[in-house]
Amino acid sequence: MNVRARGTRRTAAAAAAAVAAGVAVALAAVPAAAASTSDDTPRYLDASELPPHPTSPWYAGPVTSGQPDPLPACGGDPLPSIAGHRQYWTEYDTNATQVTVVERSEQRAKDFAALLRKDLADCAAKLMRQNPDVTATEKYYGRLNVEEGAHVYGIHTTSSTVGSSDIGLYSVGRDGATVTLVRWAQMGNFQHAQVADFKKTTVTAVNKLY
Repeated sequence: MNVRARGTRRTAAAAAAAVAAGVAVALAAVPAAAASTSDDTPRYLDASELPPHPTSPWYAGPVTSGQPDPLPACGGDPLPSIAGHRQYWTEYDTNATQVTVVERSEQRAKDFAALLRKDLADCAAKLMRQNPDVTATEKYYGRLNVEEGAHVYGIHTTSSTVGSSDIGLYSVGRDGATVTLVRWAQMGNFQHAQVADFKKTTVTAVNKLY
């Protein structure tokens, strides 16, 4: 199978909604928790700051130390154990994750953000190598002018085995020595991607880091 790249360059932002569906179901009974607000700790998105769902509110789990489990299908491999994360979900098929990493210096954060972007750029091909029944299509949605910058990606995946069609949006942003990865996913294709709303969510996420 061939990767069908869209946009001005070949990039990816991963993970089909089905990858995290089990997480969303498992978290559905967990009450929302307040994000960390201490001066020296990055703040996370509130549930209300996710792209609006037409028929359901968003819910948020607690801010948790460590990598999310399971790791995002794209952008997950480079995440270190020092990461923190928060999971989000709706009453239907839409879910999201924010992962934040505080590095020891701005240069290390810059390098880590570049590593995340490289992982996203390679993800469609990786998904198809690992899953012969999957076809992945990539799209790059551009750079956002917030703090040290953020980049937005999209990936559509289909599975011939289960007949699924899933759309995921990802962003990588940096503020000084802190990097955040935001993922949004649901069933559908690029026509169902809430790109404008997700860009607003990304800007909010980066602005809230400190």
